[in-house]
Amino acid sequence: MADFNIGSVRTGSVRANGINFHYLEMGDGPLAICLHGFPDHAWSFRHLLPDLAAAGFRAVAPFMRGYAPTEASADGRYHSALMARDAVELIGALGADRAYLIGNDWGAGAVVGATALAPEKVIKLVTIASGRVDRELSLDFQYLQGTWHGFFFQRPDAEEAVAHNDYAFVEEWWRWASPEWDIPAEPLESIRSTFRKPGVVQAALGYYRARYDASQVDDQVRADQAVIQAGPVRVPTLALHGTRDRPRRLESFLSSGMYSYFSGGLEKVIIPGTGHFMHQERPEEVNPKILKFLAR
Repeated sequence: MADFNIGSVRTGSVRANGINFHYLEMGDGPLAICLHGFPDHAWSFRHLLPDLAAAGFRAVAPFMRGYAPTEASADGRYHSALMARDAVELIGALGADRAYLIGNDWGAGAVVGATALAPEKVIKLVTIASGRVDRELSLDFQYLQGTWHGFFFQRPDAEEAVAHNDYAFVEEWWRWASPEWDIPAEPLESIRSTFRKPGVVQAALGYYRARYDASQVDDQVRADQAVIQAGPVRVPTLALHGTRDRPRRLESFLSSGMYSYFSGGLEKVIIPGTGHFMHQERPEEVNPKILKFLAR
């Protein structure tokens, strides 16, 4: 099927951190990079890109590494520290010295990590459906229920399960993570079209498998991960979360530890009834909050 029509969207590609990234782009002005998560793609920001462009930003939404048409990692590595380094390198590759960073899910982890690694390159930071998980919460039964897929993806037959029945898994994951959203057919089909492309499922699962794969870690990854883990993030941050995301996710968002980690000033916003894809579910509520924060 054809991709969404959002008017004057442009497409382009750029090489950053050894990967050829493809992206969607709208507007001119200060750079705002929007990074998606799982199971998603750059069209996740189809509602936000036009609003950012209208507000005077150059809004760019890359397809994350391995999400076609962006290249898969040549060495098969998808460690979270590499995603953070991707985001850092994308700023310069897109011709800017500094940028606003916005991310959902894995994209949120990438932009937070990038800000920890290179705070001088980030003006402001926005996270969507992301929090900080302390040791106690990470051992909680209900929280672990909400992360079951990360463990399931370690199985050798996980690719087969995700692809079964034309990627019904992807649709069900969306409905599970955003249970109050009456999801239109078009975004679901668009996601399926991405996952049908060669190598995408392997890359998407590779993000999760990297957590338990020692071969993903070299000295640079180890050093970057230590910086990211320690923090703090010293730029102004807006964190958005819904009340209908997966089990115990809201608790990770409400954690007081977020304030010490995001030491540059943290504003938390909860939008009742929204789930993991809140920027797609309620753009009429989410986008004005993002734009107001970026403009301050």
